[in-house]
Amino acid sequence: SWMRDSGPIVVKHSSKTKAQRKDSRHCLSFCFNGWAKYPDHRLDAKVPNVVAQHLNLPMIEPMHRGRRVVLEGGSIDVNGKGTLVTTEECLLHPSVQVRNPGFGKEDYEALFKRYLGITHTIWLQEGIAGDDTHGHVDDITRFVGPKKLVTVMESRRSDENYARLRKNARRLKEAVLEDGTHPEVIDLPMPSAVRFEGLRLPASYANFIILNQSVLVPTFNDANDAEALNILQSCFPGRQVIGIHSVDLIWGLGSLHCLSQQIPC
Repeated sequence: SWMRDSGPIVVKHSSKTKAQRKDSRHCLSFCFNGWAKYPDHRLDAKVPNVVAQHLNLPMIEPMHRGRRVVLEGGSIDVNGKGTLVTTEECLLHPSVQVRNPGFGKEDYEALFKRYLGITHTIWLQEGIAGDDTHGHVDDITRFVGPKKLVTVMESRRSDENYARLRKNARRLKEAVLEDGTHPEVIDLPMPSAVRFEGLRLPASYANFIILNQSVLVPTFNDANDAEALNILQSCFPGRQVIGIHSVDLIWGLGSLHCLSQQIPC
């Protein structure tokens, strides 16, 4: 599976007390259940422990209401200041690919606060068509700064993403951050639909990965590739934005962000 989803989320706690001046890190091993869709994920469950041992970091298995929490890294995005964005389709759908039966917004917001230090959550509605994870936010809306988001928009009215992405955009207009201010929201285009044997694939420029000195962006040999790269370059003036041809990756129903999992220093 994708490292973004089965791998651990490494978090860092900076103590402000004089007794503890150094940063501490640990690996959060959320339960991975194959996106509540695919049955063969036994080996994937071993990934967090292998990574934690390799990094020599302690590992925590998040619990809530007496059971392990199912959560994939691709279902959330954060601004590093206390705000998280996710989708209702992925985490709250009552019957399709249910990760944590019985959990509501209050449950998720409580565990986000406990394990990720999140004080405010922005709930969008749906992800893009073709996403077998059923609504991962890393294909639609991403933080590019503490107070700035990019969100993909579909300009073709006939496309199945048109209406759902506009619903998300309306929510973002009303959204506030942890400090009560409204984020700046920048539109990213969508590439033309990518299909394989009649199946719609989740091609999106939002599945980029932010590195220390660069940003890697999936491209699809599409007319909108250059526009997407230019928009993201304006969002990251201190980093080089590099397009990576990702049609082969998207055949696996994921892209660059899905492949990766950041490890804070």
